[in-house]
Amino acid sequence: MDAVAIQLNKAHYPVTVLGPGRRIGLWLQGCSIGCRGCVSRDTWERDDGRSIAVAELLDWCRTASGGDLDGITISGGEPFDQPAGLAALLRSLAGWRRELGREFDILCYSGYPLRTLRERHSGILDMLDAVVPEPFVESLPLGGIWRGSSNQPLIALSELGRERYREYATQPAAPRRLQVAVERDRIWYIGIPDRGDMGRVEQACREQGLIFARTSWR
Repeated sequence: MDAVAIQLNKAHYPVTVLGPGRRIGLWLQGCSIGCRGCVSRDTWERDDGRSIAVAELLDWCRTASGGDLDGITISGGEPFDQPAGLAALLRSLAGWRRELGREFDILCYSGYPLRTLRERHSGILDMLDAVVPEPFVESLPLGGIWRGSSNQPLIALSELGRERYREYATQPAAPRRLQVAVERDRIWYIGIPDRGDMGRVEQACREQGLIFARTSWR
């Protein structure tokens, strides 16, 4: 097992709005891109206090899902800003997949252009089943399903990825769905919102007496 740590903002299971089926969602900490309009600004700053051993994170994945999963979605933050940790995580997940004998797929988001990823991180791409690359552009219209802006493609990278994602690559975005998770005094909204959705969520909560002390989208 790789004795490598990775900075993690949060993890959740099941996630049903960022890829097909019931998935583990992993959001890594740290992003050097900082797209205008990003709703996850809490993931931008690098934070050594959020480091977790890859072996410990894999144990969490095993326990949280009980092996009952269709896929894993890795987002952030910018996963490719931690290439050593990301590669170690993907090697561990590949080992677990072989051991489990269940063909869950691995989808990863990145704000880097696909050309940059191919030039700098081809080995990591080889361990993924699908990737959604390119920066989020707030001024562009919504992208297809599971994508925030129309410049972001959904690229299958493996035979499993082509099998799982073929029908979704050109599928337009359905009505946007968000999941909600609560942990002590922290509320997570999981998914890709439509323009203005987070402001509407905040207003609806305010009308019910719930005031957000801090938000990740401004």
